[in-house]
Order: sequence, then structure tokens, then C-alpha cells
Amino acid sequence: MIRDFFLGFIRVHLLYHASKEAIFGLDMIRELKRHGYDLSPGTLYPILHNLEKEGYLVSEKRVYNGKVRKYYLATDSGEEALRIATGKVIELIREIGINEE
Repeated sequence: MIRDFFLGFIRVHLLYHASKEAIFGLDMIRELKRHGYDLSPGTLYPILHNLEKEGYLVSEKRVYNGKVRKYYLATDSGEEALRIATGKVIELIREIGINEE
């Protein structure tokens, strides 16, 4: 059950970052590690692919240092899902009484 909660948090993180700028897998593995999530590419890439399949992300391939990278950006649906998820997170934090101190 804890794994499922964390996967939801990870999806929100990915949507947030993809709404700010184009993201790619390895960079997001490092970013998520800063937040305490230890993900392998075998865990992260299926999440990215599913978010794209669900219409929340769109991808494009770019060449970087001679290698092709797949970059992801949030779609309008992804930004709307992020807005809704953010509201739900704020509501939950208020309900359980956690202060932002």
C-alpha cells in the first residue's frame, strides 16, 4: 500500500516538473532522489510512458551530446490534473493538521 501512495506522489512530482520545463528520465531520477525516492529506470520510465498514454504528458526526442533523449512536457490535461491534485493535497494537509512551519 505504501508503494502505491508513493507512486501517486511521484506522478504529481513528474507533472509538476513537466509543467515548468521539459524533463527527461535520468534527470528526474536524480530530482526524485533529492526527495527521498530511490527509483530505477525500470520503475520511472513506465510511469512516464503511462502519463503520456493517458494524455498528461507529450514527448519529443532531442539529440544531446550525440545521444537521443526523450523529453516530456505536461499537456493541458496534465496541468489540469496537477491543479486538481494540488488542491487535494492542500485539503488533506489541512485536514490532518500539518502546519507548513
